[in-house]
Amino acid sequence: MSESKAGPNICVAPNICVAITGASGSPYAMRLIEVLLNSGCTVSVIISKAAQLVMATETEFKIPGQVRGQAEYLREHFQADETQLQVYGREDWMSPWASGSGRNGALVICPCSTGTLSAVATGASNNLIERAADVCLKERRQLILVPRETPFSTLHLQNMLTLSQMGAVILPASPGFYRQPENIEDLIDFVIARILNQLNIEHDLLPRWGE
Repeated sequence: MSESKAGPNICVAPNICVAITGASGSPYAMRLIEVLLNSGCTVSVIISKAAQLVMATETEFKIPGQVRGQAEYLREHFQADETQLQVYGREDWMSPWASGSGRNGALVICPCSTGTLSAVATGASNNLIERAADVCLKERRQLILVPRETPFSTLHLQNMLTLSQMGAVILPASPGFYRQPENIEDLIDFVIARILNQLNIEHDLLPRWGE
């Protein structure tokens, strides 16, 4: 049997971790989880403490503080079971995402705060989100960071360059207008479509250019 020739930009297993940090843009994260589940992916979720606060400010979602409550809340909202959606705590070092030997796929940090961006660029690994990103980099797995900040400082840009040089994809939450969006959902789906393109997951959110 021949070995797979899939390159680093192909998500072979539909096993995706969505890490939500404290940058503005939590609607992107919730929509991404929804679309991934609808696509048949197994989704893991890690939510930072700051993300809980931001999400409560930006949306109607009131994410519980405890991991078990988070899992129940998200599974009920997305009508998913535990085989489809798992939630891990910020210090769950026994999570499969904390080790290179875990059976993992891609990690998407969406939205990605500039603090998380800095921590990942320097290999801080102070929590599971940072450690999971570090594992992706060292194992040459797919890592997508979705920053939502403006303007970017020189330090932010330097951190992005560092991560890009290590193989991460920097995908700013910058929706385009050439499809003439009619509502906020269209703007959100523009960014989600670009993330799915990177993950090599088929979707009908946005036609590809020229189609």
